[in-house]
Amino acid sequence: MSQATAGNNPAFTARQGWGLFGLLALALLLWLFLSVWPEWLVAAIGPKKPFVNAVFNGVTVAGLYFLVASGFTLVFGLMRNVNLAHGSLYLLGAYIGYTVAQATGYWILGIAAGMLSMALAGVALQVFVFRRLEGNDLRQTLVTIGISIVAADLMLAVWGGNTYQFAIPEWLDGAIATPIITAVKSNGDLVYMKYPFYRLMVFVAAVVIGVALWLVLNRTRIGMMIRAGVDDRGMLQASGVNVQLVFAAVFAIGAGLAGFAGVVGGSVLSVAPGEDVRYLLASLVVVIVGGMGSVTGAAIGALLVGLAEQIGLVYFPTYGAVLTFVIMVVVLAVRPQGLMGAAR
Repeated sequence: MSQATAGNNPAFTARQGWGLFGLLALALLLWLFLSVWPEWLVAAIGPKKPFVNAVFNGVTVAGLYFLVASGFTLVFGLMRNVNLAHGSLYLLGAYIGYTVAQATGYWILGIAAGMLSMALAGVALQVFVFRRLEGNDLRQTLVTIGISIVAADLMLAVWGGNTYQFAIPEWLDGAIATPIITAVKSNGDLVYMKYPFYRLMVFVAAVVIGVALWLVLNRTRIGMMIRAGVDDRGMLQASGVNVQLVFAAVFAIGAGLAGFAGVVGGSVLSVAPGEDVRYLLASLVVVIVGGMGSVTGAAIGALLVGLAEQIGLVYFPTYGAVLTFVIMVVVLAVRPQGLMGAAR
């Protein structure tokens, strides 16, 4: 009995240690955000407002990256289909959404058009490309690269090289006050930070979609069929399930999320040529860091990449873009399957 107790003590102590570390980190984070910074801290890392803005921007950009990468992790991470045209789905969904929103005057119709059109494009890709190239990763890679190049040229021909910006609804526009103190006036009054309401809603949408995806994949019959179809397609087909229909539905969801992210991201930032490559690379890094096939890993990876990118732009503008790839290299060196990925 004493040996068993002694054997359990180290593990229990380790859990306590990690719990204490987490509480201290949370306390430090709250102090950094809610308190007035002392002079020595301002001298060390600069004013508080750029730091807080960088963190907020990093979290909201992470939400956008997750919206794109969540669809990518379904197709690439879960089903092992190499779809390097995923970034094109993002940009094409944004262009279509912008055109519909401008023609109708309703931003929500732009979201619906971008999402539904890309869902149909995802089904077409699964039926006419991936179903025919099943099990041949190299051909999938080359064909989808070709599709992305052709799609980029077609989008450039139709929409030109201009930069477009969505007009979001009035109820989403404007900034809201936060409890974060950014400065103290000479008369002693506190200055509180304001942040765009729409960016916060993007993050909330990413959280809701992430939770919904996790529940569908891990707590529903559909999720069980998807995972079973990837692991043992023959057995699932023998049980009477239409495997190809399940896979087409997964592609529709993944591509639809890319189209949704295109309209939402175009409303936060802009819609312009080259955004397809940017979000494809971001999705690849997020999935690799988080672990293939893991929605939770995609969320963690997106948060790390988003924070590294935005904080790097503030404090290391010359090398900011390198930080995301440094994170990827470190994760691959320590845990090759990703932070939340399963070893295979």
